[in-house]
Amino acid sequence: MKKWLRAQPDQPTSRPADQPTSIDDLQALLDAFVEEYNDHRPHRSLEHRATPATVYTTRPKATPSNGDRDDDTHDRVRRDRVDKSGKVTLRYRGRLYSIGIGRTHARTRVIILVQDLQIRIVDAATGELLRELTLDPNKRYQPIN
Repeated sequence: MKKWLRAQPDQPTSRPADQPTSIDDLQALLDAFVEEYNDHRPHRSLEHRATPATVYTTRPKATPSNGDRDDDTHDRVRRDRVDKSGKVTLRYRGRLYSIGIGRTHARTRVIILVQDLQIRIVDAATGELLRELTLDPNKRYQPIN
């Protein structure tokens, strides 16, 4: 951040006297830095070099419980990658299930949201809902309808 502030064109790096002279000027520079850092700069460790703000806004957010849940509910969040056949695997009550997503999504990183038998599969990079289903415990393979 200090390097970025010093590199601003109207803020020469060699003379400290040309740095912001008031708190308001400094705050304006800091606000510009935060916007550049979060909204415009692609991040090399994020998938598809997304910006941090994009990744943050596409993720599901936790909300307060409304109190109608019982103790037997099973909530889980899991990260995985769709295999080359277009499937992900999920273990539920000790059994392994294959869930079809589609070959078009092969090698895509996904987030799997499990709430009892309700399953949502979301693209980790874009937040797009790829599949929503109710798990049928009698079938090991959950095909695309």
